[in-house]
Amino acid sequence: MLENFNAHFAPRLILFSGHAGTGKTTLAKKAIVRIIEKTNQDYFFLDKDTAFGAFSSHLMEVATGNPNDRDSPYYLTHIRDWEYKGLLDIARENLALGVNVILVGPFSKEIMSQDMFDPAKLDLPLNTSIRVAWIDLSDTEAKKRIVHRADPRDDWKLAHWEDYLKRRVNPPEHLRLKRFDNTEFNETTFEHLIEFLVN
Repeated sequence: MLENFNAHFAPRLILFSGHAGTGKTTLAKKAIVRIIEKTNQDYFFLDKDTAFGAFSSHLMEVATGNPNDRDSPYYLTHIRDWEYKGLLDIARENLALGVNVILVGPFSKEIMSQDMFDPAKLDLPLNTSIRVAWIDLSDTEAKKRIVHRADPRDDWKLAHWEDYLKRRVNPPEHLRLKRFDNTEFNETTFEHLIEFLVN
């Protein structure tokens, strides 16, 4: 019965992505209400920091003595990709059961390679509908917001800001991706984003 249901139901994967301090999680939580209203469907909400924040902090404390490190070569080499693999594994399991997923995380490497747009490359159900909201914010404004939130996981970024800026890439143009400027929230522009994500 479940297989029969899944054959006729195209699950949705909606990704809120972008660099640190852009407001991904805040916007995703605001958007999920409108997305549920528009689609009349339920969604599994999966945020990278919630799923792996405490776990990765413990690993980094054991390995390097710094539980807040999310930017050093050690983290990027040994931890980062496993976090993202875990997120996609959880998303895949839900999508295979016909459960829509809203996923929040930078995913810059996966988006730049364009793997994030291809269900086959992610080993997702092939009928998965993928939409990506890339949240934009200028370097200057992002730094202001990062300073304001005072998260110790941002210490390396602030101490090595010029090096960090080299990792702030621009996403490729793609039919499944829409950019959203979050400098000053605009309800009309946000509604256009919602329409893109559900269509």
